[in-house]
Amino acid sequence: MAINRSVDRAAVSVAEAHLARVAADGSSRHRHLNALLEASSLNPARDLADAVHLLCGLHGNQPSLVEHAYQNAPKGPSSDWLARAAEAFERERLFLVRLTSAVGPLPSTPGAAETEATMNAQRNALEILATSERRGCALGAAAALVGDWWPIRRILDRAASRAGIDSPAPALPDEASIVAVIEGASDTPASQRALGFGGEQLLLQHRGLFDLLEARSEARKDY
Repeated sequence: MAINRSVDRAAVSVAEAHLARVAADGSSRHRHLNALLEASSLNPARDLADAVHLLCGLHGNQPSLVEHAYQNAPKGPSSDWLARAAEAFERERLFLVRLTSAVGPLPSTPGAAETEATMNAQRNALEILATSERRGCALGAAAALVGDWWPIRRILDRAASRAGIDSPAPALPDEASIVAVIEGASDTPASQRALGFGGEQLLLQHRGLFDLLEARSEARKDY
């Protein structure tokens, strides 16, 4: 959904603000993601394998962020949406795990200890978001993950093609369902703030991941 940037911020709905946030601050805007898709880096095969491994390190464990959010959600429309999203993301997670095996070993890169420390911090951050008691926070993070997964899925599809394996058809909730669940769940100023915070923090972790992947790519140039 396109957002007219000239529109008064007060006139923009919570769902529109969420979609605009994902579009402006999501992974699709990161230069390293685009370098991976365009194979424009110095060692595109290694960089692509590195991306798959680190994405699996962040999102390959069970339960996923979306499953965590569903398990902790009160019964209602939000819980119903999270149940569908969790089931769909589980298929994405299984694809990611299978793909990680298919692309070969993690490329040798200087700073392995620093990478592991960063990944541990990111996994911890995602778990905190997914289990937050602030109404709307976990939903905001889950909705941002679903929305931001589409550009990430393009990387996975490219890696699958290179590895000679089939990519499953994506089945994540569509934009219309994201709008509906956010509008239904953001009925108080507090829930609106929590939902926005959850989304912002999820996107921040994804940007951090691609910053890390870019730094690792640079570190391998002379390695």
